[in-house]
Amino acid sequence: MAKCYVTGKKALFGNNVSHSHKRSNHKFKPNLKRVKILENGQVKRVWVSTRALRSGLVERA
Repeated sequence: MAKCYVTGKKALFGNNVSHSHKRSNHKFKPNLKRVKILENGQVKRVWVSTRALRSGLVERA
């Protein structure tokens, strides 16, 4: 689910690093919204990143 239908953005993994330099796992999730889009004249309901929505890469239904 956590993947943009248009741009392909998905979750990335990294580390939280404290002041004492201890490391713990951290997951960076993309900002996704469930929207209805028009694709080939049909309405689809998909997960799209807010960046793609703002850029106008998708035509909303």
